[in-house]
Amino acid sequence: MTLKEYRRKRGFEKSPEPEGAAPERPARPESAPETAPEAGARRAAFVVHKHKASRLHYDLRLEIGGVLKSWAIPKGPSMDPADKRLAVLVEDHPYEYKDFEGIIPEGEYGAGAVIIWDEGTWEAGEGGAARALAAGAVKVRFDGHKLKGGFRLVQTKMGGKEENWLLIKERDVFADSEGDILEDEPRSVRSGLTVEELEERG
Repeated sequence: MTLKEYRRKRGFEKSPEPEGAAPERPARPESAPETAPEAGARRAAFVVHKHKASRLHYDLRLEIGGVLKSWAIPKGPSMDPADKRLAVLVEDHPYEYKDFEGIIPEGEYGAGAVIIWDEGTWEAGEGGAARALAAGAVKVRFDGHKLKGGFRLVQTKMGGKEENWLLIKERDVFADSEGDILEDEPRSVRSGLTVEELEERG
């Protein structure tokens, strides 16, 4: 796992995005959860950014192996098990990116407003995250402010592109086939702002 592609695309002298340290998780207090490349009791961080770039989309980021494995989700996550949301695997992001909320300047890669739509911890299913990622089928359990319970990330050869995955909610007590979490919960869990309000503040 490397941050080479992430850094290649960005001009950090202009963009407020974190450059990131080496792809190793920064030290935390001993009481904090460890990185969770494997299954079971160990948990890791996740974040969902809502990003108003050329097109509004959401970015799911899972802490795996010291970096944030990242998927762009054009329609955003859903709590309805009937929904299969396209999730496009993009470049790894630094662990520090989980705290990023701000505006990427015009002319820079991904220009636009970014809010932390959700965050929390996640747990891998049997076999561990790294192994499941390589196999193209990752079971995760989210414990966030908004996303909760089981989800699956399944790689698909849709359009012949290996970076295309599907994010699917599992049928559990947190599933909701009637509401729309994106409409009901539009605000940042950090600042309380909508992406439009952040954009207006400049």
